[in-house]
Amino acid sequence: MSLTESKLQAWVSAQLQQRSDVTYTSPIELQPLSGDAGCRQYFRLHTHPSLLAVSAPKTEGVSECARYFTGLSGALREAGVPTPQVLTCDEDQNFLLIEDFGGQSYLDCLNDETADVLYGQALMVLLRLQQIPRSSIALPSYGRSMLRQEMALFDHWFVEQMLAYQLSIEERELLDKTYSFLEQQALEQPQVMVHRDYHSRNIIYREGEAPGVIDFQDAVWGPITYDVVSLLRDCYISWSPEQVKRWSVTYGNLALELGVMPAVSEHRWQYWMDTMGLQRHIKVLGIFARLSLRDGKPQYLSDLPLVWKYTVDIAQQYPETKVFADWCQQKLLPLVELQPWYSASAITGDCT
Repeated sequence: MSLTESKLQAWVSAQLQQRSDVTYTSPIELQPLSGDAGCRQYFRLHTHPSLLAVSAPKTEGVSECARYFTGLSGALREAGVPTPQVLTCDEDQNFLLIEDFGGQSYLDCLNDETADVLYGQALMVLLRLQQIPRSSIALPSYGRSMLRQEMALFDHWFVEQMLAYQLSIEERELLDKTYSFLEQQALEQPQVMVHRDYHSRNIIYREGEAPGVIDFQDAVWGPITYDVVSLLRDCYISWSPEQVKRWSVTYGNLALELGVMPAVSEHRWQYWMDTMGLQRHIKVLGIFARLSLRDGKPQYLSDLPLVWKYTVDIAQQYPETKVFADWCQQKLLPLVELQPWYSASAITGDCT
């Protein structure tokens, strides 16, 4: 057990001793949970009701701060978004004791029979989140600078580091032109609260209750389609274009009826969805490569083929991004096919 875990264990024990609403057996054991892409550490406690202990590094940004997490979770819960209740936090050590929604994520439950119901529930929760007024929560803006920084991860970590491909001046100009176009499309959309990682691994299935929402601490004010496309073109599971469009259009109509956005045509809504999804998936290619190469988390490599497929397929559909798609296929695909994580079956069809 590391020094941080020892401190966390002692802190949790001290907190539980002060509570009469939680039963537990001493000594407290920390069961580590895997799968988080960030630097936070999560531990399940053998208590009733079940709780999680969280440790975040002090060297990270404001989103890793225990106090920030507590405030944001409370604001979301007040707005009707089911996030874990924070029982207590230690701002100095960056420790949290929070409600445990359980270990059954949407990814564990989604299939052809359950998809319509589960996505319907997840989209209704998202509508609550997007109706939160900007004046109620202080969050960063998902502006041009942040959008560009994210896409630049593709250049460095995926293209140059993972594929060992050296970009020419002309190729950098192509990427710059593509990124500028995607940034402009994102900024033209109605701006709402954005979870920023709203997908099947961060939505917890709860029998008889609305799905629980976790990993929300990187929320920003940004484009209305970001969380929708994050959910419907998930990096971990895929659906047919017809299903995605049906769910997407349904959501757009509901958002219009509730005043979350002004009236737009179905074509414009789909255009926003596709260009926003392209920005996200370009970013994710870089992030997953970085998680493996820098952070020692190779488990994300198995999801790269699907993200690659999304990127090329959508980019091919629009004249503003087709040159980028052609370049990916001509220059990068031969290198992608040499990668040990590459699987042709993962990019030819849906993974339902």
